[in-house]
Amino acid sequence: MFEQINRFFPLWALGSALLAAFFPDALASLKGWVPPLLALIMFTMGLTLSRHDFARVARSPRAVMIGIGLQYLLMPAAAFAISHLLGLSPELAVGMMLVGATSGGTASNVMTWLAGGNVALSISMTLISTLLSIVMTPLLVWLWMGASIDVPVGGMLWSIAKLVIVPIVLGTVVHHFMATTIRRIEPALATIAMAAIVMIIAIVVALNAGRLATLGPVIALAVVLHNGCGLIGGFWLSRLAGLNDRDCRAVAIEVGMQNSGLAVSLATNFFPAAAALPGALFSVWHNISGSLLAGYWKKRPAALALDEQKTS
Repeated sequence: MFEQINRFFPLWALGSALLAAFFPDALASLKGWVPPLLALIMFTMGLTLSRHDFARVARSPRAVMIGIGLQYLLMPAAAFAISHLLGLSPELAVGMMLVGATSGGTASNVMTWLAGGNVALSISMTLISTLLSIVMTPLLVWLWMGASIDVPVGGMLWSIAKLVIVPIVLGTVVHHFMATTIRRIEPALATIAMAAIVMIIAIVVALNAGRLATLGPVIALAVVLHNGCGLIGGFWLSRLAGLNDRDCRAVAIEVGMQNSGLAVSLATNFFPAAAALPGALFSVWHNISGSLLAGYWKKRPAALALDEQKTS
């Protein structure tokens, strides 16, 4: 049952955004729920992690380093370029940068699995980029946007530590003692995380309902372009770096699907309300584009690199 529910994640995300756009008053008052909902998502992610996931990083450091490098170089640069190309206001531009400077999204691992990509690499990238986000996200936003808007680096560092690192560590500790039970309920955990993401999308869209009529099309275009840069750039740049097809698929999805929930939480805590709008729309779109890409790749088995084929 839970797996069936999870399969329609993009539809739930789109439906919640539409509902919030038409009936914003009931949801706008729930602004304070965004940080605890994000912490819940990170806790459920931590529940699914074990020491074996950490060991995967040591087994394939080169692919992880390439993927993480693209994550924190390509996506912020793309956010900055697109914001200037479309003439976005400083508030919307910093919202785009928050999306670009965050870690890989929690749904990326599932999309990688559906796409026939390297799931172990995807999990390793999500894990490392999430842990690095405590420093990289505030630093990158400050480096790229510090000249046009005040960036509270210290406050963001502490906020990410509370909302990301602590819940993941707690979840990992619980997994250590309850691994068997957690394996049985993992589809339900994914549903809980999905419900939390859907709720965050609804709240942020409700908060910005009045701006959607004028800003919606422009931000939607910015988000689609940004996501496309991550998916396409992630695949071809990792291919140029010599990774095989399964690794390239994992990197593409991991780079293109950002932790927009974290971007939304930081935006609502430290910047004007409009800064949360790119993250909310990204949450909807990247799940749709990720699902479509995964479906396309699923019908086309990934080819291994020539050197791997010779040694197999």
